[in-house]
Amino acid sequence: MIPVWAQFVYLLCAVGFILALKGLSGPKTARTGNLIGAAAAVVACALPFFYLEDMKNVPLILVAIAVGTVGGVYGARTVQMTQMPQMVALFNGVGGGAAALVALLELDEILPFGESIGWFVLAATAFTIVVGSVSFAGSVVTFAKLQDLMTSRPVVFPGLPIAFAGVAIASIALSVVLVEGPAMWVGIVLALLGLAFGLLLVLPVGGADVPIVISLLNAFTGLTVAAGGYVLSNTVLLVAGTLVGASGTFLTLLMAKAMGRSVPNILFGALKGGSTLGGGEASDRPVRSVGPEDAAISLAYADRVIIVPGYGLAVAQAQHTLRELVDVLVERGAQVDYAIHPVAGRMPGHMNVLLAEAQVPYEQLREMDEINGDFKETDVVLVVGANDVVNPAAKTSPGAPIYGMPILNVDEARQVIFMKRSMRPGFAGIENELLFDERTSLLFGDAKDTMGKLLSAVKAL
Repeated sequence: MIPVWAQFVYLLCAVGFILALKGLSGPKTARTGNLIGAAAAVVACALPFFYLEDMKNVPLILVAIAVGTVGGVYGARTVQMTQMPQMVALFNGVGGGAAALVALLELDEILPFGESIGWFVLAATAFTIVVGSVSFAGSVVTFAKLQDLMTSRPVVFPGLPIAFAGVAIASIALSVVLVEGPAMWVGIVLALLGLAFGLLLVLPVGGADVPIVISLLNAFTGLTVAAGGYVLSNTVLLVAGTLVGASGTFLTLLMAKAMGRSVPNILFGALKGGSTLGGGEASDRPVRSVGPEDAAISLAYADRVIIVPGYGLAVAQAQHTLRELVDVLVERGAQVDYAIHPVAGRMPGHMNVLLAEAQVPYEQLREMDEINGDFKETDVVLVVGANDVVNPAAKTSPGAPIYGMPILNVDEARQVIFMKRSMRPGFAGIENELLFDERTSLLFGDAKDTMGKLLSAVKAL
């Protein structure tokens, strides 16, 4: 039984999580919010050592904390910002897997009490086991897709819908069995079914939709933690899990709305088939190619310029040179803004953080809905490392996997300079007709090297 004073401290930790979430809603307060949330988590983890008199396996617990701390510090200091979505996916998966394991251990603890355990506790335990396992397996797949350990394109096979439905029905049926007659073997089979469900859920998702799935799985993990908090009668787990589940759900819906699609379509759209156009292969169609000097002339004499940054910009670490280029153009009297798509980068806010690293003024970052009407009056649009978020196929090709996704209206500008390493398609694996538009010029090369040459050429004019 948790003493009253400990419950009060847990409540304060829960308030800290709420304040942290509030702080993370804005760039100016995000750092403070993150520190408050981290401090509340540390206190919540340390608290059991002060009120539990018969804590078991203390050495193992301390070793686990030490390993987790070392892993967390190492990840925070060594993982590049461009790889942050992969780390988020892994951490989220670990959270879901941990919740499932805790639920299995709790099931083992309550089995001797048999029918005296309320049905709702058993239902919450079954829910935690299944959904936590789904989150773990699904997050591993999203990590593999983002890390290029497997293809980012949808992975489907004959009979996938039947297998998916079969696993779902079996999970529901065994959950009922667990509630009616709790047994450890039922919990273990439920965990295995959850792992299979997670794999079958995420494999058919295409690369462009992976960020939304990460957000959805994050919501799953939050819900499992909340359910686990109910089973363990732990206030801080219940509140923290509810916060993560609710915020993850809202974020998922907002991202899906930003892409003009529903969550079921994102998850199951590939099962209906459809074209992938370029199929992930580099195109051999002729394009108009220019050098840094020609591109510099277009930029130097433009009154209105819009920059469309993408994930390729960050991978090449070219954001610092890009900021210098923008500073030069602004000094010469040009109006320059950055157009930020809601899913630019690999997750919401990812591109904003990457540009903040280069000390880009936040007021220069304009969201898609705010800036889309300006492209018609723009002299030059410089696309750096982006592809899918400017692909007109989202508006013109019903068979494309990104069809219906709102895009930046770059195709309406007077001139487009498209910086690319090669003609390979973007993360969605489809060809971009904007590359072949008569108003588009392609500037090939590594983004950092080419951006440096472009900056030098503009300064020389």
